[in-house]
Amino acid sequence: MKMIEYENLAKLNAPFFDDFQNEFKNVMESGWYILGNKVKEFENDFAEYNNSKYSIGVANGLDALILAIKSLDIEPGSEILVPSNTYIATILSIIHNNCKPVLVEPDIATYNIDPSKIEEKITDKTRVILVVHLYGKICAMDEIIEIARKHNLYVVEDCAQSHGAMLKNRKGGTFGDINAFSFYPTKNLGSLGDAGAIVTDSEKLAEKVTVLRNYGSSKKYYNQVVGFNSRLDELQAAFLLVKLKHLDQINQHKRNLASLYFKYLKEDFVKPVMHPDYYDVYHIFNIRHPQRDKLKQYLLKHEIKTEIHYPVPPVKQKAMEGIFENAIVTPVADEIHDTTLSLPISYFHKEDEILRVIEILNQY
Repeated sequence: MKMIEYENLAKLNAPFFDDFQNEFKNVMESGWYILGNKVKEFENDFAEYNNSKYSIGVANGLDALILAIKSLDIEPGSEILVPSNTYIATILSIIHNNCKPVLVEPDIATYNIDPSKIEEKITDKTRVILVVHLYGKICAMDEIIEIARKHNLYVVEDCAQSHGAMLKNRKGGTFGDINAFSFYPTKNLGSLGDAGAIVTDSEKLAEKVTVLRNYGSSKKYYNQVVGFNSRLDELQAAFLLVKLKHLDQINQHKRNLASLYFKYLKEDFVKPVMHPDYYDVYHIFNIRHPQRDKLKQYLLKHEIKTEIHYPVPPVKQKAMEGIFENAIVTPVADEIHDTTLSLPISYFHKEDEILRVIEILNQY
């Protein structure tokens, strides 16, 4: 039987190749390759898509997080609350701002930061709650915003996996003070290289980020602040403009495939939770199983590729030695990292492929 791949970026992007080639030709012939009209057009369209006032294109998702936090001008040594099961990039953005990451355990059902565990981690040094909409599900933002207002904290959203996801018909990236997106090629809205964006309704923060991304300059050769070189590439902006028009279609396709998993996959596997208030976009469709590693090998033996997001929690990464106290324990994150398995759910997958995955899983 033919292998069912977990992801294949060439197949995923094949429907857009003709438009990509046209855009490549347009950019190439324009002679303007940095911060040109395509970046401006994408920034306008992405802000409009998210019902936000401002969108600022940057080089990648990590830079989006770093610059978003940087724009808040919080003092070095400040504490930033972050989910203990996030991808390490979220934590790196805190460290690169000379701040201290404080881990908050996730909700075992949603995999997102648990609002009931936030307040116990707040101290007089806490300045930000950095939430991560993991796998394509929005966090419980009503409760989180209420806590942030009560304690006078900023909220930053990591939307790297949640393009178009909604809570009560409100898109992710519109709840926080300033919010970060990644357009890494595997994302629901993926570029053909690294790319990212920051979204905010604050004119002040948007202006700060616009200056920070361009060497700290708003006027060529005049630098107001110590900045970065983190600009969305003109060519990637052109490609993203093509795919943005199809993002809702991409999300709906992944939701359709997810519905098959929900309908036919046996209850032996812990499936994601669903709720009518949430419009999930399934960047990742994960299940949990106590024999995850054996299950992964079993599927591979049956010509089905899967992934693990993520095998090692941040606190146990070698890079984090000395960042966290040695005694810190994250049992909920550990449980997730030890049991989670990501199943095929790409834009290029067909329903019959997903049904075959389900058939093989149900035989395990």
